[in-house]
Amino acid sequence: MNRAGEHRHQPVASAGSFAAAVALTIGFAAVEALAGWWSGSLALASDAGHMLGDGAALGLAGFAAWLAKRPRTHRHTYGYARAEVLAGMANGVFMFALIAAIAAGAIGRLRAPAPVAGEAVTVVALIGLAINLAVAWLLARGERNLNTRAALLHVLGDLLGSAAALVSGVVIVVTGWTPVDPILSLAIAGLILVSSLRVLREAVHGLMEGAPFFIDPEAVGRALADVPGVASVHDLHIWSVASDRPMLSAHVVVHELARWEGVLETCQVLLTDRFGIRHATLQPEPLARTVRFREPSEREPAVRT
Repeated sequence: MNRAGEHRHQPVASAGSFAAAVALTIGFAAVEALAGWWSGSLALASDAGHMLGDGAALGLAGFAAWLAKRPRTHRHTYGYARAEVLAGMANGVFMFALIAAIAAGAIGRLRAPAPVAGEAVTVVALIGLAINLAVAWLLARGERNLNTRAALLHVLGDLLGSAAALVSGVVIVVTGWTPVDPILSLAIAGLILVSSLRVLREAVHGLMEGAPFFIDPEAVGRALADVPGVASVHDLHIWSVASDRPMLSAHVVVHELARWEGVLETCQVLLTDRFGIRHATLQPEPLARTVRFREPSEREPAVRT
């Protein structure tokens, strides 16, 4: 049994970037919450709740990023990279509670309209846009693994939330139509829902050891089977410890076992260059002792030339 070269970790957003993002997000969330209470704007208050939740989510993402870099142990032989997937899932679940709170408040405000200070909403929303752009820039500087993408999605949701609050303020100032405030609050909730479902889908897929979405296992199997000297490939499995760390194991049937070293090197280069798989376990099998073809089961794809 042989293994490809050790995986080289790709850069992620630094701990300093996460810390700065948390400070900016939570600090402005407090300002926005006070402004929402004073102005009577549910859209502003909803966006403040969203930003406060995102501040907690960013803190959790930063902790997961730090934990993922801890060295592996005899009990955790892959290290703690899976913490990033768990953090992404926790962030997605947390946002559902926020969505329910925003929706309930918006429906109540539609039933019982209240006055809103449109000028204050407009000014605070403009500041919120600037803050969220700064936070998004901080997070976007690193590699976007699942954990960082989950955090960035929250921030992009904040950007849209601030834009919605800005529209609400302008409409109220110009027309005096206050129902726009709870309507846009519901729009914010919908945006949060879409991003949260996307992150949850990817996190659950990773926890279920699914093949990364950017890799086609059938294409990988066919490419390996086309390597000179390879007769067929079976028991092919692709999974990921973290979203940026795909791994592979497979049985490779070779025409001549004596040429396995060269075949292995070719397979390693292929997996790294074409599919970004740097950690692979490939087990050679001599053709004379292997059934040339068997129908693969749903759990066990097989490829032959």
